[in-house]
Amino acid sequence: YVYSFVVTFIYTVINMLSVNIVAFALALLCTSKVKGRNFYRAAYFIPNLIGGIVLGYVWQFIFNKVAVSVISGSVSMLTNPNLALVAILIVSTWQYAGYIMMIYVTGLQSVPKDILEASNVDGANTLQTLLKIKVPMIANTFTICIFLTLVNSFKQFDLNLAITNGAPTRILSGKPVQSTEFLALNIYNTAIGKNQYALGQTKAVIFFIILAIVSLTQVTISKKKEVEM
Repeated sequence: YVYSFVVTFIYTVINMLSVNIVAFALALLCTSKVKGRNFYRAAYFIPNLIGGIVLGYVWQFIFNKVAVSVISGSVSMLTNPNLALVAILIVSTWQYAGYIMMIYVTGLQSVPKDILEASNVDGANTLQTLLKIKVPMIANTFTICIFLTLVNSFKQFDLNLAITNGAPTRILSGKPVQSTEFLALNIYNTAIGKNQYALGQTKAVIFFIILAIVSLTQVTISKKKEVEM
């Protein structure tokens, strides 16, 4: 359970960064003057409409069959404890970035155009306008997006179950552990797999308390940053 907490924390931090960076970059693209931006919005959002279990099994096939066939002589990412975690991160970012992108798009579109025009008249370049005007004015949007990705990452279950189901095994202090078994999957395996409902419920309560503390801390820090910006 402790190992599951550690690997979930590592996954959450990396996934939170990757999803928000990709989503914000896509939002900037979809709010620019590029042709077909409405098509891009729809295309980037579509992966979020696919169920996590179905999506997980599709990507499991890609990692085990397609990627191995394309790269001759290679082995599946899912057989390596470290690369298996990377595989889940890739799929999670691909699925969730489009949803977060739409929130960023809404935030960017709410920035008053007269302020942007004034910055252009004053000679501000694109990067200065982004960092000095757009980012501070959508600080509350960053708070929402970071909160959503944080909570979603911490309670990740369906992709974890479908892609790796906790595998492969890693030896830790002389004992075998499931290298990609996140907290939610650990609770599920304890309660349903091992039929230890009391222990599973206890782990779930601890999980809820930890998630509540982390989420409230993140929101509090982000709100303070909003005031500073």
